[in-house]
Amino acid sequence: MGLDLDYTDGQTPLDEDEKEGLLIPTITTRGDLDEFEQLGVEKANEWLLGRSISIEKILSEDFVKDLHRRMFSGIWRWAGEFRRSEKNIGVDPVMIPIQLRNLLDDCKYWIDNRVFDEDEIAVRLSHRMVLIHPFANGNGRHSRLMADVLIKKGFGKPYFTWGSVNLTKQGEARDKYLASLKAADQQDYKPLIEFARL
Repeated sequence: MGLDLDYTDGQTPLDEDEKEGLLIPTITTRGDLDEFEQLGVEKANEWLLGRSISIEKILSEDFVKDLHRRMFSGIWRWAGEFRRSEKNIGVDPVMIPIQLRNLLDDCKYWIDNRVFDEDEIAVRLSHRMVLIHPFANGNGRHSRLMADVLIKKGFGKPYFTWGSVNLTKQGEARDKYLASLKAADQQDYKPLIEFARL
């Protein structure tokens, strides 16, 4: 039967090779996939709860990959691996490790030099990670969880709420989130920071 996905605004299509990496053959629709991926995110959150993680570890390529793997390893064979295909968003696949390294180094600089407040640093991390789009799928959820880990484990502040809704479903909250990402694309981070703290 296969995986038949409908894509809405802001979602990145998977190519056929990536779809072949699906580990759960009973998943056939976007709704099924979203449910299983959300369970993976919750599992990764449980893993994070009891751990003390340094900023240095959070801002490493190994942690970025490991978090994605923990979120989606039961769903995708390629979880935790950088994408190899071009997408409608993101850098050229060969540039992912370089662009990610630049982002993580920038983030360390922002922290060390107090360039931005802590919420803005975490939100900028999330936003730039989405722009890089390191993985074939799950980049939005992964980037938001990266921001949550940095704000909570790195800075000791409360997790972001990200509108307190499931952002994979169409609706007013998703539209507001996508609009705030577009504002951040133009270097206006205020709407995205406000959305993260709704």
